[in-house]
Amino acid sequence: MGQLAFDDRAGRELEALYRTRDAVRRRALARGALGANAGDHVVDVGCGPGFTCLELLDDVGPTGSVVGIDRSPQMLGLARARCGDRPGVRLEEGEATALPCEDGSFDRAICVQVLEYVPDVPAGLAEFHRVLRPGGRVVLWDVDWATVSWHSADPSRMRRVLDAWDEHLAHPSLPRTLAAQMGEAGFEHVEMHAHPFAATGRMDPDTYGAGVSSLIRTFVSGRNGLTAEESDDWLEEQHELGRRDAYYFACLQFCFTGTRR
Repeated sequence: MGQLAFDDRAGRELEALYRTRDAVRRRALARGALGANAGDHVVDVGCGPGFTCLELLDDVGPTGSVVGIDRSPQMLGLARARCGDRPGVRLEEGEATALPCEDGSFDRAICVQVLEYVPDVPAGLAEFHRVLRPGGRVVLWDVDWATVSWHSADPSRMRRVLDAWDEHLAHPSLPRTLAAQMGEAGFEHVEMHAHPFAATGRMDPDTYGAGVSSLIRTFVSGRNGLTAEESDDWLEEQHELGRRDAYYFACLQFCFTGTRR
């Protein structure tokens, strides 16, 4: 497995992706599931460029606080530029499996599309459990990449692209086992809700599939036997399908909630 490098280039692409309409919708769904109230102390694990941290500051108000944690200095730099000067926010470098936080210090924890990258999911869940107070709520959001349905006139190449993209993940289908793992980690009242992200017709850059396409093209080049030319041709085909109103993408993303016993 080759980890996706969250360098300056990836940071810019992710920042653009997080501005899209589908990303705004996803954050609204995740924040709604979290239900942060005024005065709550919230940790955002894998905070990326800080969009969720900024919005959570409005949810918790002046008496609450938000801690954003990310392993990437580049992501934290973007987050600091976005919300680092706001009162009530703290941004720290750290791993999901070793959070730089005290026991029982948060009312709520949120982690969006991060655990699928973490090799030791039980260790990450144990950390979320540790830093939450009893009765604290966790929201975990991940994608089952096996649910992706993506139209191409070259299905063999599409399969090779998606298989190569899976190489950047520790767990391409984490949602299948996540509820059981949350229970084993000590969370109760675990629930799962599936949310489709789909688009057809033109390749709307505000949709999830279109937004992630350039990241995929960059990552898969040179993997699974794909040349740079083939990767470019794959992406160009998607744009051409869009120009003919023949584009189609769909996947399921899953929101899990639970409370610490």
